[in-house]
Amino acid sequence: MDHMSRRLRAFLSEPIREKDVACVDGISHELEINLVTKGFNKAYVLLGQFLLMHKREAEFQKWLICCCGATEFEARECSNCLKEWCACFL
Repeated sequence: MDHMSRRLRAFLSEPIREKDVACVDGISHELEINLVTKGFNKAYVLLGQFLLMHKREAEFQKWLICCCGATEFEARECSNCLKEWCACFL
């Protein structure tokens, strides 16, 4: 866990429960606004989208960039965060 950001470590430290989407590593304030506007206000809702895409990181990243206005960096960090969470809790 040494290579992980503090935000990623915090996210992976417990189940998602009712965490806001802003708690997901890689989600900037601007991206949070875009996601909330589209109905992705909770981390578990965003995780659901990731799972609907069968945990395909490239597909999920493309969706974040094209549909939600994420940068490539944000998309990469976010998909990695959700992938790591799935590895820990699913």
